[in-house]
Amino acid sequence: MSMQKSPSQSSAGQTKSGTRPASAQAVSRRGSWQRGRWMMLLIALICAAPVIGSYLAYYVIKPAGGTTSYGKLIEPQRPIPESLVVTGEDGKPIKLATLRGRWLMISVDRSACDKACATKLYFMRQIRATQAGERERIVNVWLRTDAAKVPDVIETAYPDTEKLVAPVADVTAWLPVDDGTQLTDHIYMVDPNGNLMMRFPKDPNPSKIKSDVSKLLRNSSIG
Repeated sequence: MSMQKSPSQSSAGQTKSGTRPASAQAVSRRGSWQRGRWMMLLIALICAAPVIGSYLAYYVIKPAGGTTSYGKLIEPQRPIPESLVVTGEDGKPIKLATLRGRWLMISVDRSACDKACATKLYFMRQIRATQAGERERIVNVWLRTDAAKVPDVIETAYPDTEKLVAPVADVTAWLPVDDGTQLTDHIYMVDPNGNLMMRFPKDPNPSKIKSDVSKLLRNSSIG
């Protein structure tokens, strides 16, 4: 006489033969999804680490002296406006945001470039030069507030400075100033992600700017 297996015996037999219960399969799927989610978060953190490092160096890690930088940190960040279109030296319009990818040291002045303007351009050139092998990570940018001809002596002295004509209203809306100062008094620093992050004071000490710039480059691998 043949004996029939009970439902419980049949289920047990299936489990022993290798068939996983539905509950175990569901747990396995949840585990795989959670592992995938954590892996994506880990990859995102790794990609963001250089940016996080550069900002932690200024916003969190404070030396014994108290202040973290010579330049004034811009909070909240002000990204380069997508609508800010400048005219290149070739006469063609370009978005300033296309310069993202390297550190931008920015000055704003009239094309005539008086003594104060020339001094800022000189400081910017020397600060960039003193970064040695890191200097290629920096682009010096002169935003001109008019389309007049640049003096030959300035053109010759600063061939590596981007001399771009920019709408005054748009630049004024983007770049903040200190109380009692104007746009042309400052040198600004923009990070490789296109965020305005620092403003240096009127009549600055170039050695102190150099120290800030060196620290930025040292603590960040972006740009």
